[in-house]
Amino acid sequence: MSGRRIVLAGGSGFLGRALAGALARAGYEVIVLARKAGKSSTRVRQVVWDGRTQGEWARELEGAAAVVNLAGRSVDCRHTPKNRREIVESRVRSVEAVGRAIRACEVPPKVLVQAGSLAIYGDAGRRVCDEGAPAGRGFPVEVCLRWEHAFNSLDLPATRKVLLRIGFVLGRDGGALPRLARLARLHLGGTTGEGRQYISWLHVRDFCRLVLWSVERDDARGVFNATGPSPVTNAEFMCELRCALKRPWSPRVPAWLVRLGSFLMRTEADLALTGRRCIPDRLVERNFKFIYTNLEGALADLLAEGKSKKAKGKSEKQPQAAADPSQVARTAG
Repeated sequence: MSGRRIVLAGGSGFLGRALAGALARAGYEVIVLARKAGKSSTRVRQVVWDGRTQGEWARELEGAAAVVNLAGRSVDCRHTPKNRREIVESRVRSVEAVGRAIRACEVPPKVLVQAGSLAIYGDAGRRVCDEGAPAGRGFPVEVCLRWEHAFNSLDLPATRKVLLRIGFVLGRDGGALPRLARLARLHLGGTTGEGRQYISWLHVRDFCRLVLWSVERDDARGVFNATGPSPVTNAEFMCELRCALKRPWSPRVPAWLVRLGSFLMRTEADLALTGRRCIPDRLVERNFKFIYTNLEGALADLLAEGKSKKAKGKSEKQPQAAADPSQVARTAG
């Protein structure tokens, strides 16, 4: 079944779990490379790797349909010198390890789909960023530049290469949306800072469809902004979130309070106070069809209690990758 096998590196976090289930439902055998052993199922099998060195895991790439690399330490932490080093190294070394494993294959995978981040455009204000927009400045940009350089340096003549600059993925089972929804239900879902920073969002279902599209479309090559076509400001996003949860008003959260809260929560305020207005030009040119182009509809789908319970029941019947607390795949823009 090697021709229907997809190896998913760093696939034990929120995005990886969702993607593993979607790929399995599409008929693929999914091999999840994770730092800790987890439960396997009929079509989703866990294999241990360290994200740096070659090992038994590399054999799984032989003759595979695709490799999807989501690995990278979460940026949702204090950016101390130690954490900064780990954030960069986890991304660069995983790319290098996957590249070495592909080059060692007698029958290399047909395609490598590599995660990137919209953070490469920096705090772009109102400027619209397509795939040709220049890089910004700051630590997140430096991370993305080194990450993409490692990917672009891979010489893989028999393997098609796709890089997805992933935006703010919305899902009910992980990522930032459940946390924001909890705050909004407590009437703490007000505009963050000035509220002018843009959020380039993507429904998790469209994210999974996009990865599958990247695997199966032979003409999919190069860089794509993995985000929906309708970015919104933070003020607009929080307003839609409150409306979806029937919480019509919450007080604005000033920047100084965001910085204090971030310090207490051991994360970085800039993750909430900066943003970018990105559009998926190359996807639109290739006629990729988004299911969710309207934020109101996306939030209604993800936050409706009835649908949440129904989806939970359905997910129990579908093969899924096991959760792993060492999730390293968060690449929110």
